[in-house]
Amino acid sequence: MKILVIGGGGREHALVWKLKQSSRVQKILCAPGNGGIADDVECLQVDPGDVRALVALAGKIGPDLTVVGPELPLVNGISDAFLQRSWAIVGPSRQAAQLEGSKIFSKEFLLRHRIPTARMYGAYDSASDAYAALSSVAWPLVIKADGLCAGKGVVLAPDLESAQQFLENAMEKNGLGLGGRRVLLEETLEGEELSFIILTDGERYAPMVPTRDHKRVFDGDQGPNTGGMGAYSSDELLPTALRGAVISTIVEPTLRGLANEGIPYQGFLYIGLMLTKDGPKVLEFNCRLGDPEAQAIVARMDFDLAEVLASVAAKQLDPAKLEWKKGASACVVLASGGYPGKFEMGKSIDGLTPSTTNTGVRIFHAGTKRERSSFVTSGGRVLGVTAAADSLAAALGLAYRASERIHFAGMHYRRDIGATGGRVKAAGD
Repeated sequence: MKILVIGGGGREHALVWKLKQSSRVQKILCAPGNGGIADDVECLQVDPGDVRALVALAGKIGPDLTVVGPELPLVNGISDAFLQRSWAIVGPSRQAAQLEGSKIFSKEFLLRHRIPTARMYGAYDSASDAYAALSSVAWPLVIKADGLCAGKGVVLAPDLESAQQFLENAMEKNGLGLGGRRVLLEETLEGEELSFIILTDGERYAPMVPTRDHKRVFDGDQGPNTGGMGAYSSDELLPTALRGAVISTIVEPTLRGLANEGIPYQGFLYIGLMLTKDGPKVLEFNCRLGDPEAQAIVARMDFDLAEVLASVAAKQLDPAKLEWKKGASACVVLASGGYPGKFEMGKSIDGLTPSTTNTGVRIFHAGTKRERSSFVTSGGRVLGVTAAADSLAAALGLAYRASERIHFAGMHYRRDIGATGGRVKAAGD
């Protein structure tokens, strides 16, 4: 097969790395890729959100399969455009991608199908109406911008002043662009978060191993939200009874609800959960693999990813083919100084070569580009240092030791990835 991977972050580097291991793959191309991906496969400079340009590219190179990493091309309808031309692609339609592209669409879908989720106070496209609604909510309050906002569209507002500031920035100052013109207000859920991701061909589905992301920028879940500062995977994250509850009350009702509404779903479906004392509840949907969850998941794959994704595109998924390595995995994100706020780029990265030779460790590039014989930073999240081992403690040890050998000016990372692992079972009881 010739495979085209769309995207240029750590998730896409992880996908490329795993796809390359398949004996069925002859060539992989990535659009646009990054410095690290370019070391592994050919990269093509195309805007991943530009569906017309991607269609033209695919028409030129003729991939046997296209795998979409980020949400923007999916929300923009790339799967529809490819399927109209009978081109094999893994990723949901524009209509199905509204589960991520519109928080209000997603919430209303959950409520229609009585899938456990946070109570909604209301959805608003007028700033004055949103301000007025703040007089009748409980604090802290979750406010979500309706559209895509690059990980900055959700806030946990502890009080009236902080809520008003978010609404003013989003709805009056256009601080979040088009994505912030409508907002959703909902109750705050308490518990442990869990990322539960499935792969489906529209009829059959297969769960990925469970993962937990760390959104806040600083240790102890302090500071602003980010795209994700690290993730880990361990079977202990999801005890058998809790897994059964997630599948019976959330996964299957979601797929059934989509089908009943004439919205078949094909590809990865990310279900962000809160494990509350009343059971698992849905925080959000994403229409693709999470990042950095993907890095932790790929590290535990014990199957031919290219074969499985080709079967998804052909609507012939065999869930039994997805086998997983025992133990655990972890991904530590190394970020630029200032991230998730303003940050500088072009910082030289040192220490990469020795790190990649460690047994069980892989460095996935996210925000890098190559300059002559070295790499420099080109984004907020720069590298995902990923390791797999027999236990979570061993995987974390490998990832952190490798991280300590890497350096670039301003580099920072969380030192408590996986620290909540021991509290998981209690949260699921």
